[in-house]
Parts: sequence; C-alpha cells; structure tokens
Amino acid sequence: MALTANRRFYLLFSLFMVEWIALAISPLHPEDWLLENVLVIIAVLLLLYGRRSLPFSNTSYLMIFIFLGLHEIGAHYTYSEVPYDQWVQWLTGSTLNEIMEWERNHFDRIIHFCYGLLIAYPIREIFLYVANVRGFWGYFLPLDLAMSSSMFFELIEWGAVGIFGGDLGMAFLGTQGDIWDAHKDMALASLGALIAMLITATINYRMQKDFSSEWAESLRVKRGRHS
Repeated sequence: MALTANRRFYLLFSLFMVEWIALAISPLHPEDWLLENVLVIIAVLLLLYGRRSLPFSNTSYLMIFIFLGLHEIGAHYTYSEVPYDQWVQWLTGSTLNEIMEWERNHFDRIIHFCYGLLIAYPIREIFLYVANVRGFWGYFLPLDLAMSSSMFFELIEWGAVGIFGGDLGMAFLGTQGDIWDAHKDMALASLGALIAMLITATINYRMQKDFSSEWAESLRVKRGRHS
C-alpha cells in the first residue's frame, strides 16, 4: 500500500516537473516568472522533505499538484495575460468573457478561487494529524488559514510592488486597474475554501457515525485546572 502511495506521489511530482520545465521555456515575462516561482519551489521542497513525516492523502496530493499546475500557467504568461479566451474560442467558437460577460482577464480570480477550493482540504489534514483537532474546528480552522494565507499573499504582492516597482511590480500585482482587486481575490479564495469545507462536512456527516457527537464535543467548554 505504501509503495502504491509513493508511486502515485512521484507520478504527480513527475507530471508537474514536466509541466514546470515546459512552461519555464521562454515565459512572457522572465523576471515575473522567477518571482511567481519562489513560493512554488519552497512548497515543492517542503512536500518532498515532509513526505515521510507528514504524508498527505492521495486526494490532497492531487489537489495540491492541480493547483500548482494551474499556477504555473499563470506564471508563464503572467496572470493578467493568460490567453484563456483564445483557448475557449478555439474549442467552442465563443470566448469565455463573452459567455460570462466579463470585461477583464479573470484568470487570476479563477486561481484565487481554486486556491481555497483545492488547498483547504490539505490544510485540514495538517490540522487533523498535527494539531489533532476534531469536530467544528476541523472545518473552521482550515477555512480560517486559507483566508489568512490568501491575505498574506496579497501583502507579499504589495511588498513586491514596493521593492521592485515599475513594470515587474505591476505584472506581479496584476490588478488590471481594479482598486478592489485584492479584496475580490481574498473573497474568492475564502469562498472556495468554504465550499471545500462544506462538501467535506457533508460527506463526513453521511459517512461518519459519530459526526454529530464529535462536533458537539468539540464545542463543549473543557473546564480543567489552569496553572
């Protein structure tokens, strides 16, 4: 079983590396590509380093690598210039912006939503296995961390603009003239995480026999001796 799990992990890792190498060739804005990949390199190294001490489920690894794969598309083109409209038009004859009545490139919005949707579940596994949280807190804390980490990334973008400035800073920020861009990004990440936790809670409610009692116990005030 462990060997099968390892093979699945390294299969996902290998597929991601193939995509990473392919999209590292002639990115639209090389300096922005470097900035976008700093956190990716750290994340992948942590996944490899923690493979034995904190192994995620196959579902979590799949979600993580899907998100990283989507992010690499944004890094290659920069988020504000991903030509998803041309791809959709080639497939359907109509652009996605026409169908959705959008006026800007929304690839960054889609990825922020996917961050919450795809990463909240792996975050939940960390809380379950490291902090041993149960019940209500096993759903609220992943949502909370997904929201706060989304905010933290917006602060990183703000800092990058202050440090690098000019075209590089604006390419990394990708607001496209929307003064509420950061707020909308955080809201979409929060919505994605909320949906992920609601789906997880619904599945567990149907399959976990002690779901209600565990939930109630997690909200009970524990009165003990305090030093």
